[in-house]
Amino acid sequence: MRDIVIGSRGSDLALWQANFIQRILKEKLDITATIKVIVTTGDRITNMSFDQMTGIGFFTKELEEAILCGEVDIAVHSLKDLTTTLPDGLTVPTIGFREDRRELLLVREDSYFEGGALSLNDGASIGTSSARRKSQIQYLNPTLEIKDIRGNVPTRIERVKSGDYDAIVIALAGVKRLDSDLSGLKAIELDPEVFLPAPGQGTLAIETRETDTELNKVLSSLSDEKTVVEIALERGLLKKFDAGCSLPLGVFCEVNLGGQHRFVSALGVVGDNGSPELRRLEVTGSDVEALVAESYAALTAMKVM
Repeated sequence: MRDIVIGSRGSDLALWQANFIQRILKEKLDITATIKVIVTTGDRITNMSFDQMTGIGFFTKELEEAILCGEVDIAVHSLKDLTTTLPDGLTVPTIGFREDRRELLLVREDSYFEGGALSLNDGASIGTSSARRKSQIQYLNPTLEIKDIRGNVPTRIERVKSGDYDAIVIALAGVKRLDSDLSGLKAIELDPEVFLPAPGQGTLAIETRETDTELNKVLSSLSDEKTVVEIALERGLLKKFDAGCSLPLGVFCEVNLGGQHRFVSALGVVGDNGSPELRRLEVTGSDVEALVAESYAALTAMKVM
């Protein structure tokens, strides 16, 4: 197998992921790879929250273009960044290496209130630029002041430590992978059935050219079967809505490869009166496509809670 080039964003987490896959390729497949950093639109635009940005593929478009033109051979992504419909000529042979999918609430000690909604004093400020997180925060505690925040994982942690925010919500997977310093903060791992994570959260994906059939066959051996089924449920529902990270959709599923799958999903919306509202359901079954179709039909027909 030839040496290959891995395309990656330049953030700490993206480079951790690229270096991790570089090691896996060498150790498990005896493939040597180098890493090339590609700057994406999402990296360049830092003054807007995700729900204000138009278009799709903010963190993937330039990486995908680099694959297609032969500048790199593969790209390593956080799966939740990938669009559900890939550009022509690209495929994802590897889905796996899922870390803890839960959300992490980081709270300054003087803003922590044990037993309160989200363990925060009423009126506290909380940082996020995710529509999904915003809708669930509003639903759980409408007194909180939600403030946009951008930047990589270390930057966001430092901003709550410095007092720009009383708290932030961040993916636990990234904090674990980077072994981030959380000293001086209360770290609360949120129940994934109460505060639902993003479709694909914590999962890595390798994207390649469809024409690289030999490489794709080898890379497919790295996929994890249980994770593949989870992703089929989670991103299958996201694809039904034909939307990306701007959709306030949270999902959580428990997959039993020997039988029934349990799928919890929630669609957050804000009503005409500005009040926080949420659509939520749980379905169980063995057929992934049927579960996705049932969830989509129920969420779109359901009155908000």
